[in-house]
Amino acid sequence: MTTKIILADDHTFVRHGVRAILEAADDKFKVVGEASNGKELLELAQKTPADIYIVDISMPVLNGIEATAKLVKQDPQAKVLILSMHDDRASVEKALKAGAKGFMVKVSRAAELIEAVREVSAGRLFLGEHISKFLMQGFLDKKASKKGSMHLTAKEKEVLQLIAEGYSSKQIAKHFTLSLNTIHVHRNNIMRKLGIHKQAELVRYALKEGIAQL
Repeated sequence: MTTKIILADDHTFVRHGVRAILEAADDKFKVVGEASNGKELLELAQKTPADIYIVDISMPVLNGIEATAKLVKQDPQAKVLILSMHDDRASVEKALKAGAKGFMVKVSRAAELIEAVREVSAGRLFLGEHISKFLMQGFLDKKASKKGSMHLTAKEKEVLQLIAEGYSSKQIAKHFTLSLNTIHVHRNNIMRKLGIHKQAELVRYALKEGIAQL
C-alpha cells in the first residue's frame, strides 16, 4: 500500500532533499504535495489528504506547531512528523501537545527519517535519537535535582530560600540568631548536596524548585 506524504518547509531545497531520500528508499513512499508555509499546508491537506505530513516548525504565515494543531483539529487522524532545526524541550513539548506523532531534527541520518516515516505511518510515536537523548538527560537531571532537594534539611531549605531572596550571610545569621560560621557551613552543605558551585545557580535552583519566589 502506498504511503502518501505531504512536505511542508519554507526551503525548497529541503523539501526536494527529503522527497529524494524517501522516494529512493521505498517505492511505496509517494510525495503527493509540497507547501512552503502552514497556511498552504492546511489548504493542501483539504484538497489532497495524505497519510503523513512532514512539517518544519519555522515557516512564515503560519508556523509548523500552529499548523499541526489546526491540521489535527481539521482531521483527528492526521499523522504529523515534525522535522526541524529546533531541538529544545519546549519545541518538542509544544509539537506533541499540538498533536504531532513524531519529532526529529534536520541533522539526523537519512535512515532515521525513513524509520520515522514508517513508525508514524503505523500509528506509533517516534522521537529521533537526538531528541530522545536530551529528553532522557533532562529527566535524569531533574530526577537528580529532586533527589538532592529531598536530602536538604528543613534548616538548609530555609537558608537556601533566604540566599535566593538576596539576603547576605550576615543577614541570614542574624535572622536565625546563628553564628556566621554556621551559615557558611549550611551554605557549603547545600552546594555539596546539590552539586552546585555558584550563587547564581543556587538562585535558579531555588526558584525552579519553588523553594523561593521573587
